[in-house]
Amino acid sequence: MTRNPAGRTLFDEIYDRPDPRAFFSSLGRFGYQTPHHAQSVFRRLAAARPAPVTVLDLCCSYGVNAALLNHRLTFDDLHAHYTAPKVAKLKTSELIEYDKDFYAAHRRADAVPAIGVDIAAPAIDYALAVGLLDAGFAENLETGPASAALLRAASAASLITVTGGVSFLSARTFDQLLRAASTPPWVAAFVLRTGSYQPIATALAEHGLSTTVDLERTFVQRRFTDPDEQRYAVAAVTATGADPAGKETEGWYHTALYLSRPREDPASPPEPDLA
Repeated sequence: MTRNPAGRTLFDEIYDRPDPRAFFSSLGRFGYQTPHHAQSVFRRLAAARPAPVTVLDLCCSYGVNAALLNHRLTFDDLHAHYTAPKVAKLKTSELIEYDKDFYAAHRRADAVPAIGVDIAAPAIDYALAVGLLDAGFAENLETGPASAALLRAASAASLITVTGGVSFLSARTFDQLLRAASTPPWVAAFVLRTGSYQPIATALAEHGLSTTVDLERTFVQRRFTDPDEQRYAVAAVTATGADPAGKETEGWYHTALYLSRPREDPASPPEPDLA
């Protein structure tokens, strides 16, 4: 783990491993759970979109959201799977073969195509190898243009999802993806309360998307790694004008769910119940 200048602990090293075992063991120590909260939300949103549905997951890492969207598995199931003593003994090549069968056995009948985008090539490679992603792209849209292949894949996306990484994204990433879309996709993002989503929401508005959020309803992300990180988070949340009492003051990062949809789209169904 490393600390960025602002005070937030980073887990960069767990995304450059050849498989997800370090991801689950490292984040599991701090009760990481955003994909758990997102699972039912993303399923409901995908079900509310006209068929055929393609989901593009930003900062997808090892395809965790795709695993939860398209398989009869919970986040706790995945944590138990990747931290099991039997799995710990496997070579990555053996784990890939094991996971191909594992995910195939739990595949949902209503699974939808999933596209993943992440700067971590090993994570993308693994998600592709075990069949979690139909297409994956190890690209940084913050520092360069999207490849032609990514733009072609993104053109079919009707739902863009993010459960981690919004803090490291800007309008640049979303603008490239939405410019490629054949029809305006919905965008669902779980965003840490330590920063502002407004610059991205403003960019989405330029593509005709209106963003809504219930700031009173938050979702636990993970415990702080130490008191210094908690002090950083409490100060950052306070600086946004939000109240950290009962949330960050209790030792946990919290996120809010931002949902962006076309402002005027008569073909869109009513907003799904995300309770």
